[in-house]
Amino acid sequence: MSKWTPAADEKNQGTLEFEIARAQVEEGLEQAFQRNKNEVSIPGFRKGKVTKKLFFQKFGEEALYQQAMDIVLPAAYEAAIDEAGITPVGRPNIEPVSMNKGEAWTLKAVVKTAPAIKLGEYLNLEVEAQDEEVADADVDAEIKRLQDGQAELVLQEESVKAENGDTVVIDFDGSVDGVKFDGGQGKDSSLALGSGQFIPGFEEQLVGHTAGEDVNVNVTFPEDYQAADLAGKEALFEVTIHELKRKELPELDDEFAKDVDEEVETLAELKEKTSKKLADEKAQAAKAAFEDAVISKAVDNASVDGDEIPAEMIDEDVHRQIDQYLGQLQQQGISREMFFQISGQTEDDLHKQFEEGAETRVKTGLVLEAIVAAEKIDPSAEQVSEEVASLAAQYNMEEDKVRAAISESMLKHDIAMREAIKKVTDSAKAV
Repeated sequence: MSKWTPAADEKNQGTLEFEIARAQVEEGLEQAFQRNKNEVSIPGFRKGKVTKKLFFQKFGEEALYQQAMDIVLPAAYEAAIDEAGITPVGRPNIEPVSMNKGEAWTLKAVVKTAPAIKLGEYLNLEVEAQDEEVADADVDAEIKRLQDGQAELVLQEESVKAENGDTVVIDFDGSVDGVKFDGGQGKDSSLALGSGQFIPGFEEQLVGHTAGEDVNVNVTFPEDYQAADLAGKEALFEVTIHELKRKELPELDDEFAKDVDEEVETLAELKEKTSKKLADEKAQAAKAAFEDAVISKAVDNASVDGDEIPAEMIDEDVHRQIDQYLGQLQQQGISREMFFQISGQTEDDLHKQFEEGAETRVKTGLVLEAIVAAEKIDPSAEQVSEEVASLAAQYNMEEDKVRAAISESMLKHDIAMREAIKKVTDSAKAV
């Protein structure tokens, strides 16, 4: 049983009083006892053999209250907020009201909640139609990309002057005011001119030179250069060009077509297949852009009570985005520590990066939840089962493990949000 009392003097805040039934308390005490019994020493009993009754006689059940509370509170709190119909924001401040022996426990939580949403128009919206046409120029550009991918780097004679797009093999030795600096030296380094691999101004000064030449390259390090001791400094690089290589493109003919796609026999077939692939990609992109535009319009039409998203919700979103991003890198074998070392970023930098768009993401979620409520979207047990099966297949897990890892309320929430998106976008019209 729970009771929600909104604060009289504070928006989006209130007090939630709820009970943990005695049966749940007993279960928590039992689990806490099992965790501790192997560490208890009582004369006449070996470790791990003391009974719960004797333990309580000697130490009192109160000795296990904190651990029992840690065990039973999460589920009890979730059930209480579900019953109260509130959406908590951030961490609640929970305090016991009564924890009398042999009785249910009563607790009180001061909870910040998500702001109310006033929906505007969200059905039958009209948004600009998305371009799905694939032009001949699009196909030509994709064929050119494939051609570039088949290009060979061919060593040029010493008389050939370097151009943008060429690759040079160089030695370089950098100095500032005649003093060499760390990282300023290199041997037999390959550099694609125009790639922006080196600091601004470096690559441009090698254009027009030939293999065998020594070139003095004068540059100024950017003011925001990562090495603070070099930022804004003028530097001299003594460069020796050892080799010059130039891309040689294959002829656009039937042989080229077969080389890049074994399923085709002619260049005409490759172009036709490429056109179809681009059309499919453009249709998918147009569909996604259309849906984004529709949802964005529905969100713009809605208003937030108090015209402000709580800072706690923004912060929660940012941390969730960061965790997802770093989690994806972890799956690729890049640890959190490795990412920060490689990228040169700090946690604060990453936080600022994901702050951009956080308010819109949060408001979008709130609006979709309001649409779920307004449309009375309530996913069925069959839909939940299908979702579990889908997740189990996606992550190669057993279905019971999926259900253990994700609560049914979370599954139903995700399904309902997708249903809300579908309802809004299916009713929309492109104009």
